[in-house]
Amino acid sequence: CGFLGERICRLLLEEEQGLAEIRLLDRNSKPELVQSLQASTSQTKVSMFEGDIRDSELLGRACRGVTLVIHTASIIDIVGAVDYSELYGVNVKGTQLLLEACIQENVASFFYTSSIEVAGPNPQGDPVINGDEDTPYPARLKFPYSRTKQEAEQLSLRAHGEPLHNGGRLATCILRPMYIYGDG
Repeated sequence: CGFLGERICRLLLEEEQGLAEIRLLDRNSKPELVQSLQASTSQTKVSMFEGDIRDSELLGRACRGVTLVIHTASIIDIVGAVDYSELYGVNVKGTQLLLEACIQENVASFFYTSSIEVAGPNPQGDPVINGDEDTPYPARLKFPYSRTKQEAEQLSLRAHGEPLHNGGRLATCILRPMYIYGDG
C-alpha cells in the first residue's frame, strides 16, 4: 500500500459509514500501517494481504467477498531505470490478473489508477473539449511507463461490462491523476 493507497484508505475510513472491511495488498507487509488504520476506526476491519500483484492465487483470496477494488499498484519509472519486463509485469500483467480475479470473485466495481502520462504530448497541441474514451487523441508516448499504463487502461476498458458468475456485470472506471505529492 503506497502513498496514494494509504491516503485512499484513510479517507474511506473517515468518510464511509458502514464500511465492513478494507483489504490492502502489498509486497511488503506493513503491520504498523494496518495498526494505525485499525486504530482510526471501531467499525471497519483492516486486513493486509502480503504478496505480489502478479500472484493470481493471492489476488483471488484478496478479492473473495469484495464489492469494490481500487487498484493503485504500479511501478512508476519515467527515466528508464527499471527493466521493461518488470515494469510490464506489474503495470500490465498485474492489472490483467487483478481484473480476472475480480471477474472470478464477482467484484462489482473496479477503479484503475492510471496516469496523466497516458495522455502524452499531443504533437498538434489540439485541445480536447468534452472528450471521452472514444475521442481520438493522437499522442506520442515517450516512456515505457506511459505505454504500460495505457495498455493497462485498455485492459480495464475491455473488462467493463464483463459478466460475473453471479449474473452481474463488472463496472470499471479509470482515473488519470496528475502528479501526486504530499507528506509521507
